[in-house]
Amino acid sequence: MDVSIVAFVLLLALAFANGANDVSKAIATLVGSGVTGYRTAILWGTAWTVLGAVLSGVIATAMVKTFSQGLLAPGVSASPNLVVAVLVGAMLWVLVASRTGLPVSTTHALTGAIVGAGLLAFGREGLLWEGIGKKIVLPLILSPLLALALSLVLHPLTRRLAARWEGTCLCVMPTARALVMIDGQGATRTLFQTATLGRPVMAVPAQCDRAGLNGLTVGLDSIHWCSSGLASLARGTNDAPKIAAMLLLGSAIASWPSVAAHSAAIIGVAVAMGVGSYLGGLRVTKVLAEKVTQMNHSEGLSANLTTSSLVFVSALMGLPVSTTHVSSSAIIGIGLLKGVSAVRWTTVRDMVLAWVVTLPAAAFLSALAYLLLALIV
Repeated sequence: MDVSIVAFVLLLALAFANGANDVSKAIATLVGSGVTGYRTAILWGTAWTVLGAVLSGVIATAMVKTFSQGLLAPGVSASPNLVVAVLVGAMLWVLVASRTGLPVSTTHALTGAIVGAGLLAFGREGLLWEGIGKKIVLPLILSPLLALALSLVLHPLTRRLAARWEGTCLCVMPTARALVMIDGQGATRTLFQTATLGRPVMAVPAQCDRAGLNGLTVGLDSIHWCSSGLASLARGTNDAPKIAAMLLLGSAIASWPSVAAHSAAIIGVAVAMGVGSYLGGLRVTKVLAEKVTQMNHSEGLSANLTTSSLVFVSALMGLPVSTTHVSSSAIIGIGLLKGVSAVRWTTVRDMVLAWVVTLPAAAFLSALAYLLLALIV
């Protein structure tokens, strides 16, 4: 069988593993705060992840360059065996972690796999250690700290806004033409009127019903849903180009040979991430939703806003942060605001241990795969 076909199949398998492990990072707050059940949340996260992955082909091209050129020394050409070994090492470790319910970083796994197989193939001189340190390791170390700090700052603001608007909704009416505020006692106040638009009304749903207002309602739950979708979109945008870039590993120019090849890689990765998310995302979602800390609406919203903002900005800048580290650290930060005892530290310990082990484990697996391929091929 053609090695390029094997590499593409393994690429899809890695994308599947990524979906199974990473979909939880943006939807766990929906389940943990009681907004919805597991399957609905996973389906929601899957849809937005696939959309983000497809969009990454246009808006996250810098990430492709970082992973295809930024880790191997100039002039080093990656053989098909090396690409296959890297994909095998990263895929196996992410699948093992997903099976055990541990949230790990695909970015870490890919980096470790490239280093492990690269050392065997080229020695120390074949790896761009400065690039690995500045473009990969440093962002991976700083991103959880930034997420923790941002969640500590952001959540008090979100909590105040949520307390002010708790129980209210936006009733969008197709016929009347005014924005009316209804308070808890049922008193109304017109905020503005227009001759063309329908009437949105701020009220609790029961008040909308009593007033005979039958329209679309958008409340705090809806905002939480939107924040989860945005975080899933950012995750797809961040992760898909890293995985697709493995097909260009070590190439002289970080560009696709044709539009068809680019489309096939991105769409294939997007679909595989979606299938993995829907079929295999339950275990890790349960860990983040139930075993780190309990969350309410505003806490889940704060965690998602932290995750989506950091991951999306990083994707645009071509900085490969870990969605796992960012989202988990945001949830931990939310828990710390309620007190040290609100965080389940045994779960955090297991998560951090998995993060630390990911780099050497993926490096070992990819090196082993490279040795076996050298003997067989």
